[in-house]
Amino acid sequence: MNEPHHPAHSGALAHALRAAHSGLAVIPLSRTKLPAVRSPHRAEHRRIRCHGECRQIGHGIYDATTDPEAVRALFAAAPWATGYGIACGRTPHHLIGIDLDVKNDIDGIANFEALARECTFSVPATVTVATPSGGRHLWLRGPADCGIPNSVGRLAPGIDVRGSGGYLVGPGSTTNRGTYTLAPDTEHQALATVPDSLLQLLVPPALASPRMAPPLPVAGHKALALVQFVIDAPEGQRNDRLYWAACRAHETTDGPALAGPLIEAAVRIGLPESEARATVASAARPRGAR
Repeated sequence: MNEPHHPAHSGALAHALRAAHSGLAVIPLSRTKLPAVRSPHRAEHRRIRCHGECRQIGHGIYDATTDPEAVRALFAAAPWATGYGIACGRTPHHLIGIDLDVKNDIDGIANFEALARECTFSVPATVTVATPSGGRHLWLRGPADCGIPNSVGRLAPGIDVRGSGGYLVGPGSTTNRGTYTLAPDTEHQALATVPDSLLQLLVPPALASPRMAPPLPVAGHKALALVQFVIDAPEGQRNDRLYWAACRAHETTDGPALAGPLIEAAVRIGLPESEARATVASAARPRGAR
């Protein structure tokens, strides 16, 4: 029996189609902001590392497309979808998202303004999305010849970066916390190019050597050991190590506090942020529900 469409489904699809028409690759999202199309490998006992090579849908950001018929097919496969994600780093826009969180006594907007003053760059007028928590997503055009890595709080508390392999929740999406909207006076704003001084901050030396990256914000021998376990993961074991470390973290009271550092560690060694977040979220579920 087919599931009924969520009331916000048609609106999210319409917004996603407009974004795709402008050259932004999109995927449907659930109310939790995670990719809505279920993995075709979810019933398989062995963890499958597939990015769409099986030619089925349900591979998160790897499904992102600008083709309108493909967008409709993705939404048809997930009638519970209430939003859409916009893939970053894709041609032709090479979108970079600066995600400024305002929550838990952290003001990412103020921290970003302070960073701009300290590093002498001006925050350009650009497409800006208001988040339900009072934060902001700044959309910037990146260089075509340089992939920008994802990061969580590396520039400053409350400042996350969405680059290659990441995605932004698109305006018009409805989530458990509310609706994402275009900020006032930015409805017709052009996509601004990332300032050179900011670009230098977004491409850290850690890109060449993850083990030389600035220290992650964790304390305690066990916490540091779990994060280092992820950073030291060899090719082909990164997701498995992340899942194991997140499961061990959730066996104690450190699970919620370690989620961000574990995700950032995984992103530093090359995992797409969406994949890292999904893996950590899976580890947080009760054992029988994983």
